[in-house]
Amino acid sequence: MGAIMRREINSYFTSAVGYIFMAVFFLLSGLYFSNYFSAGVADMSYLFSAMFTITMFMIPVLTMRLMSEDKKNKTDQALLTAPVSLGGVVFGKFFAACLMFLITISITLVEGIAVAVVAELNWSLIFSNFSGLYLAGCAMISIGMFISSLTENQVIAAVGAFAAALAMSFLDSIIPNINNAFLKKVAVGASFTSRYKEFYRGILDVSNLIFFISIMAIFVFLTIRTLEKKRWS
Repeated sequence: MGAIMRREINSYFTSAVGYIFMAVFFLLSGLYFSNYFSAGVADMSYLFSAMFTITMFMIPVLTMRLMSEDKKNKTDQALLTAPVSLGGVVFGKFFAACLMFLITISITLVEGIAVAVVAELNWSLIFSNFSGLYLAGCAMISIGMFISSLTENQVIAAVGAFAAALAMSFLDSIIPNINNAFLKKVAVGASFTSRYKEFYRGILDVSNLIFFISIMAIFVFLTIRTLEKKRWS
């Protein structure tokens, strides 16, 4: 798993993918940060809220090539027959993307330090927002990775992950129109936005932690199953 993870991390920086993802995130985060800072707003929750929405639609850039590239280059057979478990392959790729994501969003903590120089910050609130952003991002990475395992076309993988992000992010907007009480409860429970709002308020609810971790576990498992099906086909 460690070798797979190192290979994937290196691939982010030997191609344009990693640089593009970081550059876009840094640029947008910097713009939002400068707007709030110049307005005299010391509450960084607004920044995290904006970056949460943006992150959901940027994740496909990280995940579109995780599995599809191996299929396209016909190197997936080497991975499937390598002396490493399929779980090791999938987890190596997943952890690499999550580490890349963690490195990128850490810029928000640097911005927090910059604010703390001139104003008092609620660091517990920042930690809560940062944790929510990271967990939601990792959950979205697992979904994007699964979609990537279904195709060898990176564009299709990116579009599929983008559609999933769109559904997860805007599920809240259709909840008021759901008349069935059970379906409404399911929709509220499955909404990434609703779950993140708790972190935004500084509430570290165990149920929300379990939700995002469960999403990761489910889609990592589905990705492994997809590779197993290909191994025996």
